[in-house]
Amino acid sequence: MAKTTPVKKALRSLTWLLVIVAALTALNGYGALFAAGTWAPKLALDLQGGTQIILTPVVANGQAQPTSEQLNQAVSIIRQRIDASGVSEAQINTQGASNVVVSLPGTPDQATINRIESSAKLEFRAVLQTDAVSTSAVGGASASPSPSPSVPLASTPSVKPSNGSDSAWITPALAQEYAAFSCDKVNSVGANVADPAKPLITCDNLGTKQQGVNKYILGPVEVAGTTISDATNGLVTNQQGVSTGQWAVNIVFNAKGTSEFANVTQRLVGETGAKNQFAIVLDGRVISAPTTQAAITNGKPQITGSFTQTSSKTLADQLKFGALPIGFTVQSNSSISPTLGTSQLQSGLLAGLIGLILVVLYSLLQYRTLGFITIASLVVAATLTYLVVLFLSWREGYRLSLAGVAGLIVAIGITADSFIVYFERIRDELRDGRALESAVEAGWKRAVRTIVASDTVNFLAAATLYILAVGNVKGFALTLGITTLIDLVVVMLFTHPMLQLLARRPFFSEGHRFSGLDPRALGAVYRGRATFREPAAALASRKLAGGREVQKRQTIAERKAAELEASRPMTGKRAPGTKPTSTAPSGSAATKTSSKTDGKDS
Repeated sequence: MAKTTPVKKALRSLTWLLVIVAALTALNGYGALFAAGTWAPKLALDLQGGTQIILTPVVANGQAQPTSEQLNQAVSIIRQRIDASGVSEAQINTQGASNVVVSLPGTPDQATINRIESSAKLEFRAVLQTDAVSTSAVGGASASPSPSPSVPLASTPSVKPSNGSDSAWITPALAQEYAAFSCDKVNSVGANVADPAKPLITCDNLGTKQQGVNKYILGPVEVAGTTISDATNGLVTNQQGVSTGQWAVNIVFNAKGTSEFANVTQRLVGETGAKNQFAIVLDGRVISAPTTQAAITNGKPQITGSFTQTSSKTLADQLKFGALPIGFTVQSNSSISPTLGTSQLQSGLLAGLIGLILVVLYSLLQYRTLGFITIASLVVAATLTYLVVLFLSWREGYRLSLAGVAGLIVAIGITADSFIVYFERIRDELRDGRALESAVEAGWKRAVRTIVASDTVNFLAAATLYILAVGNVKGFALTLGITTLIDLVVVMLFTHPMLQLLARRPFFSEGHRFSGLDPRALGAVYRGRATFREPAAALASRKLAGGREVQKRQTIAERKAAELEASRPMTGKRAPGTKPTSTAPSGSAATKTSSKTDGKDS
């Protein structure tokens, strides 16, 4: 098996980098051609403008105005719904003592607006009576309205109902109202804020092609939507596990909801006709009224109906994040202009350009030709960052705000800092006398630990900001975290491999003065073949420092003996510990012997 060389490692790393760039480019190209992606990142509300929706609470007659706690809860739920829909950089807050203002970047689709406007108040009521209504009767009064009696009919049950399915709930007054009820009155009568302890007259969803419109008399609420702990959407499967192609919403109740739902379904199993049905009411309208074929005791019912993938996910998100504590109606829906505008964006980009130019100038002055590696690495990092931002804009609805631009500008310094750490480690290794190829490998082993530690701290700070902060600060944290990860990718897959390849070029390996590895600039003396030795002054300084260390460790007696010995004259005396040297006169035997020996050797 062939040994892996630094050159092969470098080429392998550069190949992986090309694969990553090509994959991101292909994904964004697919999004631009066949999906809703573009080759320009989406901008946030502060840079692009968008849509402002003002919601006004709807309360039943005699009910007090919503409290500040209810409004704050509604703001939190609406924010969660919008985040779940993939729209980022939205602003949701209260206006005055009653209104809620939702500002969305760009032009939101109808599904997103429905998420905001819908209170998602889910109720489970038993069906008391149901009738089909012809399409012609849906838009106006019923075909044959009952005449108004001269004597008021009783509106209170004569016998106290025993449960939610008891027919005693249908009083004469309620029966007359049901006969005259038209399905276009559902919204006007405030069905979404009806009293949960009383019966409800309502209809199912209008405009469905699979079934006609039905009128219902429903009993009081027996299971509230607030007992739902989780909700997801998915395809319905039969007993064999084969998908039927029908979308449904899967609900999971908490302990209270599980007990209540089990009690109701156990009762409905013994009923017949319409009373065997259990209506699922969303915002005052029946979205499904299935028959009860068995008691559901595990707290995991499934809602089916005329759902699509989008509508089922919307409903699941609404139920998962909770029902709004109050109902709302749209007071206004208008477009708003950017709060910062083009001039502020241009100022931010100009600041980033100035910072980039300063980094480039410093790199060229400090590292000469080696500085071009920094420039090339910054270009690669900018390319990867742009492709990632495009992908997030297409797939996750991410929008670039001015705070996000600030995160990108900060990333220039973070990326340049990693290169400086690496270059200085290489210079330190060269000062120690290593060859350039060896210095690149040894310097990388020392530098990568520092780079990883630094980027880890930056990423943890970005993650903490993203989790705890709201609004534009999240955009700053997200871009900072992305660029920190990209910095690691670039320095590992581009900067280090490029230096591994350049270390074998004579321009760098021989220490050219414009290479950034000039021996005089490094404080080392060039010895040839990319090897350096320290100057004499540096060696003398190191020996002097070692001698001082020895003096510090001497005892008092040893120090006095050394001082006494140094004060004695050296003429005619030898230093202690040395052997006497003898000199032979010119022409002596020793000289002759040496000469003979030399002569024989020569």
